[in-house]
Amino acid sequence: MSNNSRKKGKTSRREMLKVVSQVSQTIADELDMELVDLEYIKEFGNYFLRVYIEKIGGVSTDDCERMSKRLSIVLDEIDPIEESYYLEVSSPGLDRPLKTDKDFKRNIGKDVEIKLYKSLNDKKNYKGKLVDYDDTKITVENKQGDTISLARELVSIVKLVINF
Repeated sequence: MSNNSRKKGKTSRREMLKVVSQVSQTIADELDMELVDLEYIKEFGNYFLRVYIEKIGGVSTDDCERMSKRLSIVLDEIDPIEESYYLEVSSPGLDRPLKTDKDFKRNIGKDVEIKLYKSLNDKKNYKGKLVDYDDTKITVENKQGDTISLARELVSIVKLVINF
C-alpha cells in the first residue's frame, strides 16, 4: 500500500483518471501484464486507487507487488492525484465483468452470463458460450446450439460462468 499526499492546482477527476490509466497501461505493458480496470473511490473517509491487472497464466502476489512498486514511483513523480490515497494492485478475480476487447477475445469459447438493462424477448438474463463480439453486439450460443446476438447498448454486464 502506498499513501501519497496532495498538491496545488485542481485537476478534474476525468483528467486525473486518464493520466493514471495511461501510466498504469504503460507499466503493465512493460511487465507483460494487462491493465484490466482501475477505480478511484472514497471508502470510510479514505481514498483508494485500485488497479486491476491480468496476465496469461494468472496474476501472483509478486506480480501485484512489482506493479505496485513501479506505479507508486511514477505516481509520486508526476503527482496527478490531489488527495492522500492508498494504492492497491490486484487481480480482478474470476467473477469480474468482461469490459475490454482483450477480455472478450481471451474468453471466446467460454460460458458467459449476460444481464441486460431491459428485457428482450421477455428475458433480462442470457447464458451461453461466447461466440463473437464487436462494437455493436455480443453473440452467444445457447445449450440448444442456437446463436443469439445481443446489442451492446442493451448489455448491462457480462461475466464468466464459474463452474466448480
